[in-house]
Order: sequence, then C-alpha cells, then structure tokens
Amino acid sequence: MSLVRKTITTATEWHTVLASLPLAHPLQSWVWGQFKSRWGWTMEAVAYQENAHGPTVAAALILKRKIPYTPFSLWYTPKGPVVDYENSTLRTAILADLQSYARRSGAIALKIDPDVAQAEGSDEIEPLPLGTNFISELKTAGWQLSNEQIQFRNTVFIDLDMAESEIMKKWKQKTRYNTRLAVKKGVTVRAGTADDFPLIYQLYAETAERDNFLIRPEAYYLDIWRAFYDAGMCLPHIAEYEGEPLAAVITVTYGDLALYMYGASNGKERNRMPTYQLQWEAMKWAKSQGCTIYDMWGAPDKFNEDDRMWGVWRFKKGYQGRVAHHIGAWDYPVRPFLYRLYTELLPRYVAFLRRNNDE
Repeated sequence: MSLVRKTITTATEWHTVLASLPLAHPLQSWVWGQFKSRWGWTMEAVAYQENAHGPTVAAALILKRKIPYTPFSLWYTPKGPVVDYENSTLRTAILADLQSYARRSGAIALKIDPDVAQAEGSDEIEPLPLGTNFISELKTAGWQLSNEQIQFRNTVFIDLDMAESEIMKKWKQKTRYNTRLAVKKGVTVRAGTADDFPLIYQLYAETAERDNFLIRPEAYYLDIWRAFYDAGMCLPHIAEYEGEPLAAVITVTYGDLALYMYGASNGKERNRMPTYQLQWEAMKWAKSQGCTIYDMWGAPDKFNEDDRMWGVWRFKKGYQGRVAHHIGAWDYPVRPFLYRLYTELLPRYVAFLRRNNDE
C-alpha cells in the first residue's frame, strides 16, 4: 500500500482530518496535544493519505518526551492511531510507517493505545476476533504489551442513540430508583462554568484523599479543564443540596463520543444519592450535543472484589452498558537496548538508590 504522511500544523485542519475518520477520541484532539505540550511533551499531528491527492485514511497525534541528556525521545499516541482497524492491510501499513518514522526521528520506543476491544462482557466474557487477530499481528511485528498502561484498559459504554426513557429503561431497577430518589431528596444539578473549576478541584482532592489515589497539582487540572471548556468540548455538572456542593463531573465530548473523564465528591449526603442524578444529567447533556456513546471511563481489569476498581464497578454496573476489554497499550522498542535500559534497568537502579537512602 502506498501511503503519504503529512504533518498537520493547524487546529482547524486537524479537526477536519479527525472528523473524517472513525474512532476519533478527545485524547487525539489538538486541544489535548497543545495541553500536553505545556507539561513536558511536544506534539506532532500526522495524517495519512492513500496518495498525494487521495482521501485521508488515518491520523496520529504523537506526543514526544525528550529523554534528558540524550538525543532520544519516547513517543506516545494516546487512544491512537485513528484508523479503520477492521481494514487489516491499512492498519498494518500505518503501524509500519510509524515504526519507521520513529526510528529515523530518534525515538527509543513508540507506544500506542487504540480503542480496539479484544473481548466484551463482565459475567461472561466473549472474545472478539478483531482484537484477538490484532494482538497476534502486533506480537509478530515485534510489539510488546506495555508495563505502563496509562489509560484505563477496560471501560463501559452507554448507548445514547435512543429516547431518554429507553436509555433509563435499560438500567437496573436500583439505579433508576436511586436516580429518582436524589430528586425527591432535594438534590439539584446545575451546569457549571469555568469559574467552578477551582471548586471541582477541591472536591477532586477530597476524593483522592478519601479513596487513596494520587493526583497532579491543581494547575494541571485547571489547565486542561479550561482548555476543553474554551474549545466547547466539555461541561461541568455540579450536584448540590441546599446550595452546598456535594459532587461534580466533567464530561468531555468529541464527535459522537462523550467521555465521563473526571468525577469528584466530598462524601457528604450520600443517602441522597447525588452521584446518580449527576450521571443522568451529564448523559442527557451529552445526548443534546449529538453524542451517541457515553464512555464511563474505566472498568476493572479483573471482575472480582480484589480489583482496585471493584467499588466503582458496582456503581457503573447498574447502567447495564457494554463492557469493552481493550487490547491495552503496546510498545514498539525502536531501539531495544535503550528501551530495556530506560524501562527496566533504570527504574530498578532508582529503586535501589531510594532503598539505600531510606536505610
């Protein structure tokens, strides 16, 4: 297959490119690339045509992180590349070109993380031929399942392409009950503005402390939230009781997809079920924006009580969405020795130094 790779230099042209392709994701957007470029990465947006005058058939937003004191870098295309993965000839050609391009450009490794499912389901898991075949192809081509799964590997998709009553009808009875109970118990949900982002961060920080997970500095979240908001790609929703904020979500949209990307709560008034009404308002807003899919952004790696996301899963399970087990993040060691040095040997050395300093 003859492909022509072209670097895109404007947000408008990149948006046009992604709009013509399937499976475009917010993390492949120009907004995300520009945001990451303010936090230690550089970005390059490349599009592929069948020939110099042919249609665009694929695209990849490439994030590059320089390795200090070396001429090398790490490459990552989050939730990409964007291509019709059903077309095996095309997907193979695109990855081959990215591998070659990375080698010539000083990368030690290239990471991809496409939204390709290898199985579906939670109670009964059904393998999917596309994902299974694609994994086999990646292994044959020298790719390795990454030790660093940056994004959630599994997630839950809610179908919004139906009437609101039909969407709710698919939920479990308890989820419908709790959503209606929140309204009866005085919970109100309002659409927020950029002025609410500092408040949402405080809720997020309380969530992190309560649930024992690490978060980044406030400036990081305010930066991306405002960038998405200014681009018309997100809207915050805030649940309140008698004027007091209880919980919030930030929903990000791109094309047909709505992504429940950030959620936070202070744990107060849980008996009023504010998070249920919050999710429903976010779904309705996403539907009003023309989105047909609502991604609940995360599901367990293993569907048992030992998984760190089991508590979150019990909540999400009530929405009866489609559980997708994605193939995950895969690394191509462009320079195998340097890749192993950076990903395996160097972390072990740093851990050794820390242990000795602690003793």
